[in-house]
Amino acid sequence: MTTPRKTRVAVVFGGRSPEHGISCVSAGSLLGALDPDEFEAVPVGITRAGQWVLTGGDAEQLAISERRLPEITAAAGSAVVLPADPTGNGLMVLDPAEGPRALADVDVVFPVLHGAYGEDGTIQGLLEMAGIPYVGANVFASAAAMDKEFTKKLCALDGIPVGPYAVLRNGMTLSEADKERLGLPVFVKPSRAGSSYGITRVTDWAELDAAVATARQIDPKVLVEAAVVGREIECGVLEGEVGGGPEASLLAEVRVVSDHDFYDFEAKYLDDSCEYDIPAGLPEAVTRQIQEYACRAFSAIDCAGLARVDFFVTPELDVYLNEINTMPGFTPTSMFPRMWAATGLEYPKLVSRLIRTALRRGTGLH
Repeated sequence: MTTPRKTRVAVVFGGRSPEHGISCVSAGSLLGALDPDEFEAVPVGITRAGQWVLTGGDAEQLAISERRLPEITAAAGSAVVLPADPTGNGLMVLDPAEGPRALADVDVVFPVLHGAYGEDGTIQGLLEMAGIPYVGANVFASAAAMDKEFTKKLCALDGIPVGPYAVLRNGMTLSEADKERLGLPVFVKPSRAGSSYGITRVTDWAELDAAVATARQIDPKVLVEAAVVGREIECGVLEGEVGGGPEASLLAEVRVVSDHDFYDFEAKYLDDSCEYDIPAGLPEAVTRQIQEYACRAFSAIDCAGLARVDFFVTPELDVYLNEINTMPGFTPTSMFPRMWAATGLEYPKLVSRLIRTALRRGTGLH
């Protein structure tokens, strides 16, 4: 009896964005969740310089240790490249000792990349050109969700409430009229970044220029958002398995319980300073509204595969969209897998479902 070939999954992680380390942590967790009876993992790390290397995928090497994030370097393994031929579906290993050799066909890529050059449509376009199916949103949805300006515009057009904001393109400064409209405090953030990198809470307009400069170290386009006083609520969304509409998870509430001013990078990943409620303690009608908004936002940007949609809920129970993440974190503390586990879809089954969905969708227009 012939043993069925396992599905070969290239888990691609690291990358050129400031979120390199968090991507590595997500990959370590994901690699541990792949069912070895069903999948053969091909761990491919991308260095900060953009070189692709075939790694061992050691989970211990891909974990946060003493507040230090892991990193992929050129010494982590053999260099690899995608094939030029879109019918190849493989990776070419560039081994100086043995010469170039082809890896067996890769069935699907799981790009566990956060931020620019990964979550923004760039690798999705590369995989489309190579004809290799991949987990997650397509080129357009990835780019639209990565850019907070266009996320807000597209969702607002679909009737999803967003808070007041202003966009500062490269070289622009905030006008006096916008200062009056937004009020204080405001949050200043890069338009195309994640994991709370480059975000500053401004309580005095004298602090604005420094906050904009901090954000522009990551992205020349900056958003200035009016602070929405309220609770931070998250919702996981999955593409329907058999062609149905998107499905929403139970909601999670994030509460910062230490001296952090907001849910910043250190609070998320390095300090034990957050508490989470799953499900969030909200009235049933508000819960349903947020789940409906999350699925509507997923469709508004033409998303696929998965997303985590974040909201604010005011004391008056008004709901405002914060952002959409098309490749949310998969670290041990990440909310996306925790919300789905609470909903009844455990981590390994969640990963299997995402891979099945990607294989069924394939590449090209849909």
